[in-house]
Amino acid sequence: MADDDTIAALPSQLSSLQNQVKELKIENAKLKSRLAGCWCGSNQEVDNVSDRVENGESVSTEACKQLQKGKGSRSRKGSNGGTDHYSTIMHQLPRRYVALEVMYFGERFYGFASEAHMKPTVESELFRAFEQLRLLAGDKKESKYSRCGRTDKGVSAVGQVICLYLRSKFKEIKENDSSFAEEEIDYVKILNNVLPKDIRILGWCPVPLDFHARFSCLSREYKYFFWRENLDISAMKIAGKKFLGEHDFRNFCKMDASNVHNYKRCVISFEITQVDRFKDKELWAVNIKGSAFLWHQVRCMVAVLFMIGQGLESVDIISQLLNIESTDRKPQYTIAPELPLVLQSCEFDRLQFISTSDARQAVCEHLENEISSLILQAAIFREALGRASSTRDGSSNIPSILPELFFFICWYTVLMRVRFTLFSGGRTPIKATRKKASHVPLMERATEPSYEERRSKLNWGGSVVQQRLLSLSLETELD
Repeated sequence: MADDDTIAALPSQLSSLQNQVKELKIENAKLKSRLAGCWCGSNQEVDNVSDRVENGESVSTEACKQLQKGKGSRSRKGSNGGTDHYSTIMHQLPRRYVALEVMYFGERFYGFASEAHMKPTVESELFRAFEQLRLLAGDKKESKYSRCGRTDKGVSAVGQVICLYLRSKFKEIKENDSSFAEEEIDYVKILNNVLPKDIRILGWCPVPLDFHARFSCLSREYKYFFWRENLDISAMKIAGKKFLGEHDFRNFCKMDASNVHNYKRCVISFEITQVDRFKDKELWAVNIKGSAFLWHQVRCMVAVLFMIGQGLESVDIISQLLNIESTDRKPQYTIAPELPLVLQSCEFDRLQFISTSDARQAVCEHLENEISSLILQAAIFREALGRASSTRDGSSNIPSILPELFFFICWYTVLMRVRFTLFSGGRTPIKATRKKASHVPLMERATEPSYEERRSKLNWGGSVVQQRLLSLSLETELD
């Protein structure tokens, strides 16, 4: 009896199985259709361009556009769930946590950080290169991005350090493992192939996951170049020694009371040294090393030192400004110009940057070409300067300084401007038609608000906003 029931049920089961097979065939056809339109199965030329860039080969502008167009196609072919297809693929690729040593000449940049809301910035150019080479596996947050210093508009660096996740060739790499460094992607070479000429990567280094470019830094060193002219270097050196050690530098910075509440910083070393000499002109530099620096701190320190070097202020002014109990408000004064300032180096524990010989050679050749270009510019500016200063009989008393410019630019490449040299000396002085403004001693000048006054204003402003919002909510409830 049971066998008869089983036999009777077979036709219905067979019909059900046939319906399931039909449904699977329809679903399979849909999947094949989606795969046929997938970007991964086409545009092989774009992948070839990417491989060429990764191997350090030069590519044309059209090829780079093709690469970017291909990336856009990936994004447009994303799934309906909102997850970008390109991003999904990049997240699945192997990656490693690395630090990069960056050199840049800051004259045309609105600072280093992209948060400045002005372009170009050094950071925006770096991330454009990362994206062009498909080295990123997400946004800044997902890449665990950090930077050591946030230099201002016009400031240069020859030893800035950043850290983030970048695409790797190896699927399994132990933390901080440099054993595969020679076989890894040549980050230095491929990035320098696409970065603008005033930004260069000098080296890379694998780092542990708890590494942070800002908070892991032991010290930072800045260098500020200047012409000696008639400055009293001895007085400046004596005054500079007063900066050594830990002090409250609120009178030597641009105060940001909303974000910074501790203005104590430690200066490890302070030196003023001669860099070079060009006939009767001496190039000097202020070398400052510290654990960390406040906003505009170095430029404020140098500005006061220049006043001392000119004999406008005494050496004791440094001690007075560092004593916040007697001087709790910063006197108003103009900070030193930004162009001669350079972030020289950032010190870390056991951090050794890697660079292939080819990549290093390419950087050196690039800088040599830039120097050659600047020497040509120097010749043009000298002709213009001679023309502007010539007398009616055609004679000129401009000294020939072109031979010395080569040595000057080799060492002083960080400024990227020969005009700084030409217009700082050599021209016949013209008597000013306007009387020179007399110097007002710093301790007699108008002052900026103190930290406490700034905080009180911020708190008062916040309470006013809160009260206004509360009143608006009450009015809404009454209505």
